[in-house]
Amino acid sequence: MAFPVTRLRRLRQTEGLRGLVRETRLTPEAFVYPMFICPGQGVRKEVRSMPGVFNLSVDEAVKEAREVYALGIPAVMLFGLPEKKDEAATGAWEENGIVQQAARAMKRDVPGLILMGDVCLCEYMSHGHCGIVRKTPGANTEYEILNDPTLELLARTSVSLAKAGIDIIAPSDMMDGRIGAIRRALDDAGSINTPILSYAAKFASGFYGPFREAADSAPQFGDRRSYQMDGANLREALREIELDIEEGADMVMVKPAMPYLDVIAAARERFDLPLAAYQVSGEYAMIEAAARNGWIERDRVMMESLISIRRAGASIILTYFAKDAAKLLA
Repeated sequence: MAFPVTRLRRLRQTEGLRGLVRETRLTPEAFVYPMFICPGQGVRKEVRSMPGVFNLSVDEAVKEAREVYALGIPAVMLFGLPEKKDEAATGAWEENGIVQQAARAMKRDVPGLILMGDVCLCEYMSHGHCGIVRKTPGANTEYEILNDPTLELLARTSVSLAKAGIDIIAPSDMMDGRIGAIRRALDDAGSINTPILSYAAKFASGFYGPFREAADSAPQFGDRRSYQMDGANLREALREIELDIEEGADMVMVKPAMPYLDVIAAARERFDLPLAAYQVSGEYAMIEAAARNGWIERDRVMMESLISIRRAGASIILTYFAKDAAKLLA
């Protein structure tokens, strides 16, 4: 008996059919919009290497938050640019730090918006590294990032952000043991219900360049390869994620996204916690630059890139495209 030829194209004939059988779906509820908060008033300064992305003063950030929430995007991730930097990252943890100011203002004006606070020290340190630095002349390296003393500052920052109204603490520093230290500090401060979204597998990547311009966070010497992950290591990434879960992470993240789709897929297969992925500044900038040169269709490639991240297994996507993608999905 001869069987009829299978014709997969039957279900591709119209947009209605394609939508009906679509396996992977994007919704604005999956997006988190990153925002850069700076001192001043009425400041809306476009980042040169990230067209459409701005450094925003608190008053302008509140306006942006209103727009984000109205588009159905449930959350923002806040990064701070302090008025001054030092070697104790004071701007990260002081009561009136720039992110703390923004959090309080957003909570008053857009109470339903979920506020995530990036917890790292690089934007606040005068040297631009993610931890306390000790110089080691004559050793194999000229400097060392001190892990355990850095944990104290990360924990202090996390407690300060939670008190200011940040709903989700998101450490991105890649120090060993940071999740446990932050969890203990939050619990001791009475913030037992504040979740932690860990940048668990954060790779030392060339895709961060535009972010470092936006956040003014480039290291003044050396690089971050001694604490961020080697991009060649998938199994190590899974160990990092597992350790963070054991220490108390409620959600985990892979960063960057598209160059590490295999890591996202492997993490989704192995762990059952909510999984986020960060489509980072370099990914955004490349698409924008190619589109502005007429080499690609911007919106089509934007959506294709986001679908690829969702298809790999991320249920939460941090992306600078969040607003534009939400408008297309409306």
